[in-house]
Amino acid sequence: MYRNSWIEIDVDALKENVRKLKQKTKKKFIAVIKANGYGNGDAAIAKACLESGADMLAVSSLDEALSIRNAGIGDELLILGYVDPIHLGLCVQNNITVTAVSEHWVKMAMQQQCEGLKIHLKVDTGMNRIGFKGCDELKNGIEMLRKMRAEITGIFTHFACSDVSDNRMTDCQMTQFQKIVEELEMPFEWIHCSNSDATVHYHESFSNAVRCGLAMFGITSYKTDLKNVMSLYTKIIHVKKVPAGQSVGYGATYVTSKDEIIATVPIGYADGWVRAHQGRKAYVNGYEAEFVGRICMDQAMLKLEHWEEEGTVVELIGDHLSLCQVAEELNTIPYEVMTLLSDRLAKVYKRSGNYCESFTPRFDHLKENDA
Repeated sequence: MYRNSWIEIDVDALKENVRKLKQKTKKKFIAVIKANGYGNGDAAIAKACLESGADMLAVSSLDEALSIRNAGIGDELLILGYVDPIHLGLCVQNNITVTAVSEHWVKMAMQQQCEGLKIHLKVDTGMNRIGFKGCDELKNGIEMLRKMRAEITGIFTHFACSDVSDNRMTDCQMTQFQKIVEELEMPFEWIHCSNSDATVHYHESFSNAVRCGLAMFGITSYKTDLKNVMSLYTKIIHVKKVPAGQSVGYGATYVTSKDEIIATVPIGYADGWVRAHQGRKAYVNGYEAEFVGRICMDQAMLKLEHWEEEGTVVELIGDHLSLCQVAEELNTIPYEVMTLLSDRLAKVYKRSGNYCESFTPRFDHLKENDA
């Protein structure tokens, strides 16, 4: 590991979470690994999910789908987002299922040579993002897809408010979705609507599959027994005593009020550790240390209670500072914190308490003892 900041992934915890979620619903399980596996490495996360019983993988774009295929993973793979119809032939070649998002999209798809293309139909029941509006538009789209000899294997919608305990919006979407699917009278292999939060707390028997992303990492809007999977660490690379009255960092936004111990760690906003972390805390040897001065592109400074040696591990997200706590203090959501983390950060995977693989983007795989 060439830089002392890394994401640590507990593979055993991830696999246990997938098994628990699948067992809870007793439905087919679609593991959503978009945004590079929520910043944790798409290929490694995909393999762990498949090992623990996932029936399909889902990503957001063709680029992400091809990344999975290039990693040698040939399992069922769905693109949830928009795919430019000019690329549908590539999807057929790589056995990638795509989402039909509108009647207009299908008309453009008909201009391509994509016989045998596998399709899931997206139904817009209230998100007003992408998807067919109503049964008439769907029927027109289905008729055209049949003419181009596409294989319609699934249908789905997306809940807008499954992160709140009030189910009125979700009930309304579910009722609308079920009515549409029943009116189509088609034998869909995949019917899915529940994302992570809905999988955990919203119970419906109409669909036969669930889509889980963040819940696989132990994070939902509801209390569960799911395990934390992802942690973020760095190491102190420099320590100094700074006399009272001196500034720290760009813009001199922090001035020492007394003689203080200031440590530097090699993580910054180019790693996704954004400037809003200034004033927040990291966990060092049993106490919380404040980020002082502006977060730099590649480095940040901490005010220590005690002198710590260079090489001391600093927890940024983990057992003492949960991802949910970090997100709340930044006035955002865990999804954003995770997906902001840059590919500059090494990924370290653990099984049975031991490092099993490490990966530094754009560099070689590392040896176990390098982790």
